[in-house]
Amino acid sequence: MTAELVGVRTSPERAKVGVLEIAALTETDLIDHVGHAWTRGDGGWIVTANVDIARAAARRPELAALIGQADLVIADGMPLVWAARIAGDHLPERVTGSSLVFSLSAAAAAAGRSVYLLGGEPGVPDAAADALTARYPALKVAGAHSPSFGFERDPGELAEVIEAVRGANPDLVLVGLGFPKQEHLIRRLREVHPDAWYVGCGAGIPMAAGEFSRAPERLQRLGGEWLHRLALEPKRLARRYFVDDAPFALRLLAGAALRRVRG
Repeated sequence: MTAELVGVRTSPERAKVGVLEIAALTETDLIDHVGHAWTRGDGGWIVTANVDIARAAARRPELAALIGQADLVIADGMPLVWAARIAGDHLPERVTGSSLVFSLSAAAAAAGRSVYLLGGEPGVPDAAADALTARYPALKVAGAHSPSFGFERDPGELAEVIEAVRGANPDLVLVGLGFPKQEHLIRRLREVHPDAWYVGCGAGIPMAAGEFSRAPERLQRLGGEWLHRLALEPKRLARRYFVDDAPFALRLLAGAALRRVRG
């Protein structure tokens, strides 16, 4: 799929991976797609799906339905790309939420658009905003906010968070609260401010702030970034990777192979 095709008002090709419909876009295609949408005055929603999100969607239909409300679901996990290719579908590359924090901010700066950063520990979204504006001086920061833990269960604070974003009128909203909290919030935000593009970027905001680094590029290309993340956060990620995600990924790949054989 070329950037020219993505730029017009058409839906990109999609590959079925588990219960998800993954957009067959390169990162460049995706940036072009968002840029053309900005020009038209259209907003949208990008879900960055990794193996853990695909597993959750497969187990819980209500989460699959939530993801299905997004305009674009992209593969933020090499096993999803591998599964699509094994099944005979075309997914050109992995596109990560942490990478989109930078590439979409660069696109926003070039287009005179504004960004709002939502999520992370206190001070982290502000540090990320400073890092992004240092890298892209033309970038307009509409706001940066770290909601308190459990804010989504407090109707008053939730309303304040939503109103702060609406009042800031950003063109791009980066929401790093973890799945599915960030997706539930994005769904609510779109109801009051539909003209922005929203990205659930997970750990992308603390990464932009320099809280921790991404894996070396070669390891990323080989699909081994999870090893780097595991080394950084072993207590939090060991069970998720080895007990929950690895068996699901193997089943996903096996199912893709069976689908290919059956034609």
